Amino acid sequence: MENTENNAQEDNSFSSRIDLSQLKTAVLAIKTQLRKVIVGQDDFIELLLVSLLADGHVLIEGVPGVAKTITAKLLAKTIATDFSRIQFTPDLMPSDVLGTSILNMKTSDFEFKKGPVFSNLVLIDEINRAPAKTQAALFEVMEEKQITIDGTQYKMKPPFMVLATQNPIEQEGTYALPEAQLDRFLFKINVGYPNVSEEVQIITAHNKRRGAAPQTLVKPVLTEAKLGQFRDQIFDILVEENIIQYIAAIISNTRNHPHLFLGGSPRASIAVLMASKAFAAINGRDFVTPEDVKKSLFPVLRHRVMLTPEREMEGMTTDKVIDMIIQSVEVPR
Repeated sequence: MENTENNAQEDNSFSSRIDLSQLKTAVLAIKTQLRKVIVGQDDFIELLLVSLLADGHVLIEGVPGVAKTITAKLLAKTIATDFSRIQFTPDLMPSDVLGTSILNMKTSDFEFKKGPVFSNLVLIDEINRAPAKTQAALFEVMEEKQITIDGTQYKMKPPFMVLATQNPIEQEGTYALPEAQLDRFLFKINVGYPNVSEEVQIITAHNKRRGAAPQTLVKPVLTEAKLGQFRDQIFDILVEENIIQYIAAIISNTRNHPHLFLGGSPRASIAVLMASKAFAAINGRDFVTPEDVKKSLFPVLRHRVMLTPEREMEGMTTDKVIDMIIQSVEVPR
């Protein structure tokens, strides 16, 4: 009984260390706005918010028509910030994304015309439709939040987040993303079909809107300044040494597992750490628990690890292997 009381006192002292009430209120407000249009997909929405707070990029994969693009657009609508959408196609050039230098006939000087990537939230539709050279144009901006053109560096204005979608079914005319680029996404989110009751709600809501655009129902509830404050709070979330060792043990196991050809890099470890902190924050805790780590592992690792050819032919998935690894590593107490 005494131990329980001591633990409760410790939890209370933890909860009072950082005031996360405004962050929790903002997260709830965003979810409320999105649920005006999006039915179900609660896990999808939560992962998008975690990524936003952890300052990471997101790769969204799902069949056409499951609200990948509209959810990303509506998330951007809830934040009072700039938003741009780029449709990737096979004929898209790097300059169509980054921008290009144009000769000004009046001054006889070259002027840089910024491309659509110069925004805060950038939605890239069907990222695997563009060829490798256009995909590679995103390497620097996603990792360093800057672009180098003609020897000049252009910094991106914070916040900067890339939300990219891709279709896992139709592969004709697509270009697989290289591992180096996949590694730059904090999460890979798999979006599935709704269940029957959710499908009924979707049809009913669409019928009631009578052709009105979904974007008109959603309003901004978060400013850039507030988002910056919330991101700073994520860094203050407490992570104990045993949690750090737990993350390291899991990532290390991915590199030695017999079913995996490629394991997670140190960037994966940092991604799990930051995502776990964000999960703790949106739940009103200023300390990370093993459950926060477990919730982060699947979306962080599923695009970073590669199955051996034998296991892939057997129909095994990376999620199954990640689950096996989680089960094999002792949970810290």
